[in-house]
Order: sequence, then structure tokens, then C-alpha cells
Amino acid sequence: VELVESGGGFSQPGGSLRLSCTGSGITFEQFIVRWYRQSPGQERELVADISPLDGATHYGNSVKGRFTISRNAAKNAVYLQMNRLKPEDTAVYYCQTISFWGRGTLVTVSS
Repeated sequence: VELVESGGGFSQPGGSLRLSCTGSGITFEQFIVRWYRQSPGQERELVADISPLDGATHYGNSVKGRFTISRNAAKNAVYLQMNRLKPEDTAVYYCQTISFWGRGTLVTVSS
């Protein structure tokens, strides 16, 4: 099983980025998939998750209303659309399902 995140980069405050997580060796539709983030010196924080089957979504309070998690079954991918970015969103973002983690993608928000 391999999870690969992409789409990280630099944004000014108020901007948008879309992260992608693609999976091999696993079918995302069958398991809950989560996005976490971790800033230097901070604990890893759950950002969002999407449930199998019905696709129900949940968000951390700090991103609610700004971030959207979605899934593309045909591409076996999960996305995190991040809008109205803030400097405090700066972190390495990780995709996770079951006991598997990606290596992360860095998001930097700065003016």
C-alpha cells in the first residue's frame, strides 16, 4: 500500500490550494480517509475525513467552512480543497487510511 500526497506549495493569505492523495494497493472507497497536518513543534491535527460508502465528511474546527474533502473513486484519489488560506494553515499535510500514511506535502501560507 502506498499513499502519495501532492499539490502543496506556497500561497498568500486568502489564496487557495488543492491537495491530492492517490492510493495504490488499496481502494479508498472502502475505508475512511483522513487528512492530517502538522506544524513544527505542534501535535498532528486532524483536518478532515471522508467516510466509505456514503462519503460523509467531517472537519476540524479550524478549517470548517474553508476546506472541502472529496473523493474520486475512478482515480482512487482523495482531495483537500483549501480556500481562504491563513498563515496558521502552514503545515505538512498527510493523507492517512487504516494504518497507512503518506509522506506528506508542505503547505506554506505567507505574505
